[in-house]
Amino acid sequence: MTDVVYDNKGQLEQVRSGLLDGEEIIAVLDAIGAGTGFIGLTTRRIIIQDRSYVGKRFAITSIPYSKVHSVSVISNKSWAGQFFSSGTIAITVGTHVYEVEFRGSDKAHYAHNLILSRAS
Repeated sequence: MTDVVYDNKGQLEQVRSGLLDGEEIIAVLDAIGAGTGFIGLTTRRIIIQDRSYVGKRFAITSIPYSKVHSVSVISNKSWAGQFFSSGTIAITVGTHVYEVEFRGSDKAHYAHNLILSRAS
């Protein structure tokens, strides 16, 4: 496997500690905004850390790529600019939507395309 793309070594180690047999990390990207701490992308699934629970609790949610219904680019701007002018994506799984905001549109573009290429 090629080098892992990551923003924060602590987040990378957290994802690494929960890998399944034969699973490899592709990327662990820091997220900003309310709730989300990071998104991990492995060869088998998407891992999202959600820090929005009451009482300083958080969840690590695993989403198999096969369960992803859609991946969207979220923007509050006009679409007159570039397709990836936003740093936010939304991942739809069943009736639930996970929004992940990144520090820049390049990371949103990377995550969007990687998820889309692996979802079936």
